[in-house]
Amino acid sequence: MNQLDTKKKSRRIFLQSGATLLLSVLVPKLSYAAQILAVRVWPAEEYTRVTLEGDVELKATQFLVKDPLRMVVDIDGLELNSTLKEIIAKIQSNDPYIKQVRVGQNRPNVVRLVFDLKEEINPQVFTLKPVGEYKYRLVFDLYPTNPVDPIAALIEKGQWLQEQPLAKSDPKASPPIAQAPTLPTPPTPSQLPSQAQTMPQPKLNPNPEAPLPGSSDLKNAPQLMRMITIALDPGHGGEDPGAVGRGGSYEKDVVLSIAKRLKAKIESQPNMRVFLTRDADFFVPLNVRVEKARKVQADLFMSIHADAFIETSARGSSVFALSDKGASSTAARWLANKENSADLIGGVNIKNHDKQLASVLLDLSTTAQISDSLKLGSAILGEIGGINRLHKGSVEQAGFAVLKAPDIPSVLIETAFISNPEEEAKLTDENYQNQMADAILKGINRYFAKKPPLAKNRLT
Repeated sequence: MNQLDTKKKSRRIFLQSGATLLLSVLVPKLSYAAQILAVRVWPAEEYTRVTLEGDVELKATQFLVKDPLRMVVDIDGLELNSTLKEIIAKIQSNDPYIKQVRVGQNRPNVVRLVFDLKEEINPQVFTLKPVGEYKYRLVFDLYPTNPVDPIAALIEKGQWLQEQPLAKSDPKASPPIAQAPTLPTPPTPSQLPSQAQTMPQPKLNPNPEAPLPGSSDLKNAPQLMRMITIALDPGHGGEDPGAVGRGGSYEKDVVLSIAKRLKAKIESQPNMRVFLTRDADFFVPLNVRVEKARKVQADLFMSIHADAFIETSARGSSVFALSDKGASSTAARWLANKENSADLIGGVNIKNHDKQLASVLLDLSTTAQISDSLKLGSAILGEIGGINRLHKGSVEQAGFAVLKAPDIPSVLIETAFISNPEEEAKLTDENYQNQMADAILKGINRYFAKKPPLAKNRLT
């Protein structure tokens, strides 16, 4: 090979190398497969959520099949790995909507999930951008096609008592603290005079002081005791753990335990019943918590939390109410912003989320509602101060989204700082949880002693 041929060959190799380098820069690699980092399943009666967390955004298509019922999901750009296979074991037998799940490599770069279903569902599939400690999330929310009404569900469980006959009280006994107004029971058809009884016309009663016919029936008829409905809202849940203590305690678990203890104590009262916005470990959007309380015509709404701060020395219990004029302190504003970000952490389907609801509810919130909330908060704060140090001795205010029910006195209770090791130990202690529940109940009774509930338009 002469010198000219050698130069031509070198030039050709150089051009080929340059072209290869240019293509590698301009054309992205198409063979990269996304990695599944975690799989989580959150079963609940309201809906089951399945979350796949990956290092890049995942794209999926899904369709429903009948006979038997199943949902088929194809995820593009994905290779089956051991983490994704964990989903099989995470479907429990008590899941209300999923029997089992099968997973496999359907074709190159496409993984197929097949969910065998227990009943017809209305699936919602959406993606979430990285937030907090989460990377990209692909979320499957499996809702029943016929959602159960919250009151109907509680009645079915035997947890929703109707208005109760008012027992004859002992004149020597003191009245209950939260004595509610009573309503007379209308007479039954058998108690009303029949047409035959009204003919002929009775003679006029010569004694004007004598009772009118039938009046004794009304006087002796049993009276109904107005049931007070209290909505308890354990904060966070599901994908949103809330604050995490140094010892590994999750806020969502602590506040659910306190709420359940408080529920049992409230229901021991003769004229009170309770509705929980969540009774298990699942995520509930902030606006849905408010909607639930309004659907059951709650007389009070109390959101229960366990505070956290960057400094572990922060300690004490607090109570907050809504403000339509700005936060009462920098700390209150900071906390409201943190609590209002729960939807981002928990994961809301933006397409179906009513963005206008929060602002509408704020506009409807009345001065009276906020005033009653402050009175309720003050009564509760006074009782909590007997079992734990108070972070601040008065009820604070800020724009908490979860307190924006326009017609329900609403407070947010920070039971203690879970970020403080000493208070974290308290929050996970059954005795302290019971003490906190007792204190809140005493605060409720103090509030109603000064402001008895008004009669409702209809009995529930």
